[in-house]
Amino acid sequence: MIIVIDGPAGSGKSSTAITIAKRLNLQYLDSGALYRAVTSLWINAGKPEKGEFFNILTGIHLQAEYTDDVFHVKANGNDLTAEIRSQEVAGYVSEIASQPEIRSFINAVMKKIVENGIYIADGRDLGTAVFPDAFLKFYMDASIEERARRRFREMEDSGKEVTLGDVEANIRERDRTDQNRKSDPLKKADDAILIDTTGKTFEEQVSEITGIIEEKLKLKH
Repeated sequence: MIIVIDGPAGSGKSSTAITIAKRLNLQYLDSGALYRAVTSLWINAGKPEKGEFFNILTGIHLQAEYTDDVFHVKANGNDLTAEIRSQEVAGYVSEIASQPEIRSFINAVMKKIVENGIYIADGRDLGTAVFPDAFLKFYMDASIEERARRRFREMEDSGKEVTLGDVEANIRERDRTDQNRKSDPLKKADDAILIDTTGKTFEEQVSEITGIIEEKLKLKH
């Protein structure tokens, strides 16, 4: 069984999903980390043409596991966990993720991961394209300005040297790319519950979603 949280970059879906997973003892799947891993592999391969890269990707085995408060990703046994969070990867991930072949590859990886257990996952098209029959779907959103401030603080805390203006520009471009890609664009699923986090504290948004999940799980049983 899987619960999905979709939304644009910086909406808080990843940190929210992680916290909910801990509180409700669910397993966590970070779809964005998988796309970042593929983007990192593309960069490391010298940024080849997309068709050439997909041929390389077919020989890659991705493994993922959330342990010790970190979502770990490996490619053919090589740990990519640290490098997938670089600003360079962030700058290319939407471009790489927009490729239909790449999306099909990652979708297959995710479906394999969640075959057993109860998962909560965050992404951009999980409720519409990957898991249309998910047990519960949420769509988190916030103003671009608030999303940029959140992401800027995260990157500052991790020691990355960026400006708020650069972060906001990156988020605007990612929104544009994600919403206009031909393959599985970012959008709210018709049956998803909208959670607007603008002006809300982190605890407020977590509590709101947790309450809904707990109630639905009770009804299921």
